[in-house]
Amino acid sequence: MTNSPLQKPLQNETVTADTPPPGGIGFFEKWLSLWVALCITAGIVLGIAFPAVFQFLAAVEYANVNLVVALLIWAMVYPMMVNVDFASLRHIGDKPKGLVVTLVVNWLIKPFSMAFLAVLFFEGIFADMIAPADAQQYIAGLILLGAAPCTAMVFVWSQLVRGDATYTLVQVSVNDVIMIFAFAPIVALLLGVTDFSVPWETLLLSVLLYVVIPLAAGALTRQALTRDKKQPEKAAETLNRFTLRVKPFSVLGLLATVVLLFAFQGQVILDNPLLIALIAVPLVIQSYGIFFIAYLGAWFWRIPFNVAAPCALIGTSNFFELSVAVAISLFGLHSGAALATVVGVLVEVPVMLSLVSLSTATRHLFPEK
Repeated sequence: MTNSPLQKPLQNETVTADTPPPGGIGFFEKWLSLWVALCITAGIVLGIAFPAVFQFLAAVEYANVNLVVALLIWAMVYPMMVNVDFASLRHIGDKPKGLVVTLVVNWLIKPFSMAFLAVLFFEGIFADMIAPADAQQYIAGLILLGAAPCTAMVFVWSQLVRGDATYTLVQVSVNDVIMIFAFAPIVALLLGVTDFSVPWETLLLSVLLYVVIPLAAGALTRQALTRDKKQPEKAAETLNRFTLRVKPFSVLGLLATVVLLFAFQGQVILDNPLLIALIAVPLVIQSYGIFFIAYLGAWFWRIPFNVAAPCALIGTSNFFELSVAVAISLFGLHSGAALATVVGVLVEVPVMLSLVSLSTATRHLFPEK
């Protein structure tokens, strides 16, 4: 198979227009959990101090979609979607083992294991600590997290373990295509199992708003920025400059959404300060459990490390931006489901960084080729 001028060969590590910008985890990403914690505190304080302001923001909606949150979610998601390159799908068969491991974990194990752990903890272990109606909301939020495989931070985790960049692009592109068709049915199935009445119209609208439209916009932007096929290096530089320029909007959109959500949840948190820790427990167990399933599967199948590590990390990480957006659309800004998805943001970064360290320390257990 030949490569186009803009496509990086599998054995070459030169960054081109089809690969994410070079470098590891940035300052904001590295301390994302700290920023989220600060925004949680700010949201609670602001919500109690200025309740009328946040009541007004909650009322700015159309067809069950809060317009303020929609703008923030698009700010989060669009910069990530520019990194998705559907041209990389031509390499879908080049390294099939890693792809098989991650797709099995992402779509056949992860959503169902998250639903199981959510029910186990909130209808069993924590049943005496949380009201049944609230428990159902937290279960729904965790299900949304488990059903949404990561898109953006995947590139960061892959870079940190020196993973195969082309493989990561293929993985993200395949997952996003599957997500368009599989996310809504899986969420509807699992919410139905937990006795939720699923509003199909709202769920499908959420997928359209927060997956299909940003993905299409990202693809069109990428195509426009890399249209100069005669000068691939210039096209790559243009793409990288653009992604670096819009990247801060993604982080700012996420943090502003966290402030909004906790402004509405402030009194709930103050009444039950252990709530965030309770929601985090099944999330942490899920993250480490899914990682080890994928990582050990890759080791057993003798997959090279530069594919094995990213495929396990991709399976572990969540597309929390989508989860937050859908939780708000389905259950509202004040819902426990929305709160649970934001706790997922708080938990994810430190957990994923610990798994990056573990992967690097065990690199010698895997074949290099």
